[in-house]
Amino acid sequence: MSQHTPQQLQIFLDIATEASMAAGAILKNYWGKLEAVEEKGRPGDLVTAADKDAEAAILEVLQRHVPQHSILAEESGQLGDNQSEYLWAIDPLDGTTNYAHQYPVAAVSVGLLISGIPQVGVIYNPFRDELFRAARGLGATRNRRPIEVSQTSDLSKTLLVTGFAYDRRETSDNNYAEFCHLTHLTQGVRRSGAASLDLADVACGRLDGYWERGLSPWDIVAGVVLLEEAGGKVTAYDGSPLKIDSGRILATNGQIHDHLSTELLQVPPLSSWK
Repeated sequence: MSQHTPQQLQIFLDIATEASMAAGAILKNYWGKLEAVEEKGRPGDLVTAADKDAEAAILEVLQRHVPQHSILAEESGQLGDNQSEYLWAIDPLDGTTNYAHQYPVAAVSVGLLISGIPQVGVIYNPFRDELFRAARGLGATRNRRPIEVSQTSDLSKTLLVTGFAYDRRETSDNNYAEFCHLTHLTQGVRRSGAASLDLADVACGRLDGYWERGLSPWDIVAGVVLLEEAGGKVTAYDGSPLKIDSGRILATNGQIHDHLSTELLQVPPLSSWK
């Protein structure tokens, strides 16, 4: 991987911020005004005009500033030169189901991988006016102020968050057993419906850990940078290095990482629960 100066990463961070803010403005404009909500294939996997127009706004910004870069977008798929070392992973509306129901937990997520490694991330929740930004080596911020993970080290005192994939009706590998198991071992497990915001909430210390399966790169690239720059740890379930396209992630404040990983790997099957 070629080396990038802090100044170069700052430029990419500013581009990601511009794109996220443009998309966020569109999401606010559509709020409560959707005329149609479509399903993309699986039940519950929704798309709206807000998703599409917000993504178009992000693409316009990226193609204006960095036309030589490749893009992986939730609605448009792979765009640009697939041999480029730069890949932008974008989710114009993370939490579409929430948004369609006017439940204000949704965000824009814009992340940049350089040679396959997450390097820049911006997550913008226009409904709480929260802008999370991070770049490798430059730290992590919420509304331009530094953030850091919690220091909770006892799993029994933690508050966790997770999610359930769109194929949960079709597979036994659906996270239900893990949810129940960890609910019994902690102060609680939440489910927000927006992976990017789950990672942001761990990064700023509101939550202590997060795990999920069935994810796409655009769900997590920005959040991975944010969390690691805030002092957290991100891996596969078993503690091995995270593979962005694996669909699974374990992300914590670092203090509980090994314990949470161990518990995930020994969760009994759901059929054994009484």
